[in-house]
Amino acid sequence: MSQANASSTRAAQSACTCLRLRKAARRVSQIYDHALAPFGLTVTQFGLLGHIKTLDGVGIGTLAETLVMDPTTLTRNLKPLEARKFVVAVADARDRRNRNLHLTEAGRAALAAARPGWEAAQSKIAGILGDKEGPQLAAIVDGLLTKLADA
Repeated sequence: MSQANASSTRAAQSACTCLRLRKAARRVSQIYDHALAPFGLTVTQFGLLGHIKTLDGVGIGTLAETLVMDPTTLTRNLKPLEARKFVVAVADARDRRNRNLHLTEAGRAALAAARPGWEAAQSKIAGILGDKEGPQLAAIVDGLLTKLADA
């Protein structure tokens, strides 16, 4: 590859919004995962437990939609939580093909125990971003999610 082509490829990659967002998301996830590791959870698992607690009885499809996630990916992420008996999936009384998710007592305990790790990660990110950039980033991401909802 010529130097001009290599330079052009690097410029295109550095301008790629998707690449930038994914790299930033991985870095942020690493901070949360590190803080949650002593509690035996990843940030994805912690988030799922929190959503299921809040949305008790939520269906897999609805939860996947809420998380902007594919239902198959969600199901794959739920398996370790079900294996550890943190979450149970119960057949919907109105439609037995659908499963509704509930947090078990063990799941509630795991979520509560891991909360300090999550709070430490939140504080670390807030410290990195500062009082100005943190709220700005939140507003930009929320706006982006709204704009992309129908894309």
